[in-house]
Parts: sequence; structure tokens; C-alpha cells
Amino acid sequence: MVGAVDTMDTMDDPPGKRLQYARSVGNIWGMDTSRHTKLMHEGKYVAEVQVSLIETAEGRSPYLSLDDAYKLDDVRDALRRGESRRASQMGRVYALTPVET
Repeated sequence: MVGAVDTMDTMDDPPGKRLQYARSVGNIWGMDTSRHTKLMHEGKYVAEVQVSLIETAEGRSPYLSLDDAYKLDDVRDALRRGESRRASQMGRVYALTPVET
């Protein structure tokens, strides 16, 4: 039951800290994480954002951590507003140029 006590102790921590904890005991809970690049396209910009996909033995897998979901939302909002500098703090940003045919 030590794992259960540790789990309950971390529930008051911020989501990022919980994710770090989940990664450290992932094998106990049957969880694995893998890095993945998400592409966010908005207007004339595209951003590459690194996120962690959490995979479990349960049916709804893989999924994002709450922190990564918020990060994707923040990048999308910044790109919508044309704030490429802000978006580039969270990922690589590219400006798209139409090709004339």
C-alpha cells in the first residue's frame, strides 16, 4: 500500500509534478510515456510542439497530460493572434508561404 499512499500525497501537487511522479512509477501503474511531435496549423503559421503521450493498458490510450493539452491550447491561441514569438517559446514555428503555380 505504499504506492497508494504516495499517490494520494501527490494529488495536491500541480499537474506537471504529478506527471513527473507518474513517469517515475509508471511501470507500477502500467503506464508508459513517449515523446511525440504535434503539428499545430493556424492561419499562415505551423508550430511543432513536443508533448508526452501517456499509454496505459486501459482502453483510452494514448492521451496527453493536462499540462501538454494546455500547452497546445496556448500555442494555438498565440498563432491565431499572430504572436509567433510567444508561440516559439513553446515550440518551433514556421511561416507558410503559398507556392505559385
